[in-house]
This record gives sequence, C-alpha cells and structure tokens, in this order.
Amino acid sequence: MADDLVEDYVEHCRMHGNSWTDIGVSLGVTRQAAQQRFHAPHKRYGPETMSDGLRQAMAHVRRAAVHHRNNYIGTEHLLWGLTSEDNSATRFLRAAGVSPEAVHRSVAGRLSMGASQAAERIAWTPYSRKAMALAETRSEEKGSDRIDCDDLLLGLAQVGRGVAAAVLTEAGFVPGDSGDAAEGPDAAEGSEAAAVSEATSGSDAPDAAVGPGA
Repeated sequence: MADDLVEDYVEHCRMHGNSWTDIGVSLGVTRQAAQQRFHAPHKRYGPETMSDGLRQAMAHVRRAAVHHRNNYIGTEHLLWGLTSEDNSATRFLRAAGVSPEAVHRSVAGRLSMGASQAAERIAWTPYSRKAMALAETRSEEKGSDRIDCDDLLLGLAQVGRGVAAAVLTEAGFVPGDSGDAAEGPDAAEGSEAAAVSEATSGSDAPDAAVGPGA
C-alpha cells in the first residue's frame, strides 16, 4: 500500500510538471535515486517489439503529448492513441460491449494543456510503464513476439490506477468480459460481427523516443 501511495504521488507530480529534483527532495532522496526508481525503465520497448497497429497508435500518443505541451506520457495519452483509429484494441472494446468512440471522447476530455516545450525524449509515468510491462507479459502468454494494441489496452485496465483505468471503468469495461475476444483481433472481429447482426435483427511511423525508456 505504501508503495502504491508513493507511485500515486510521483504520478501526480510528473503530471503537474514537477522536476525529478523536486520529487527527490520531497521523498528525501537524490534526483538520480528518484529517477532510477520511478523513471528509468527495466528495459526498452523499441518499434521492433510492437505490432504495426501499436506503432501507429504510438504515433498518435506522441502527437497528443506534444500537442498538449505535456512533458510526460501518461495512461491518458496511451488510451487516446489506442482509440484514435481501428485496431485490435478498439475491436476488443466493441467485443466487450464498450464504444471505443465514447472512450476516445472521454479520455480526450482528460487531456490537459501543459506549459512544456516539445521534447524529443518524453518521459513515461510509472503507471504507463507498468501498463506496457503487463502488455508485454500478455503478448508473451499468447506466444507472440510483438506487443499489440489489445495487449496494451488490457495492461492499462489491469494497472487499476491512473486516468485510463478510470475512464475504462466508467465506460463499463471489465477485463475478461469479452470472453474469446481476449484470444486476439480475429476473435474480436467475429464477436463484433455477431453484435452487429443481433442489433440489425431486433499514421506516421512513431518516433522511437516515444517508448518507455527512450
């Protein structure tokens, strides 16, 4: 619980533009110690570790951060990017009975304008990095060597904290509700087609720096 509270505090500080020096002072540690614990990743996630769909989503993620002058990539940026266009994450949401368009609009309202200049290296918040690690674990469990959009969507939901988790919960998304859709986008497409049938009868390559650890 104590670790969760500290992570909440660091997440809040980063979202409001506090420097690692400020955070270190507050926690009674050096700037380097704070960065090593909450910022420096255990591994890098380059474009080669992502599916084509996730690389495209990451381009949207980075554009959202730069457009809003944010010096961090939070879970809200990740969810906004995942729901910017059709991919395995949006199909997963539809299979679970959740509108990805509604999720996109909701998370867009949570993106706040900051005062930072555009940076080439944008830091990921602790929850964003944790979501990516969970996504990697899920992709490996599926036997895939690349992380896909639905993997990251589930990672964001499983973190259970942060803006994305709150938006998904409010939308009624519960991991596991989509049943076989969890097996991959093809299954999700099948579930989506079934839902439509029932209802009718009654860009750019991402900058490598966007990845956690860049």
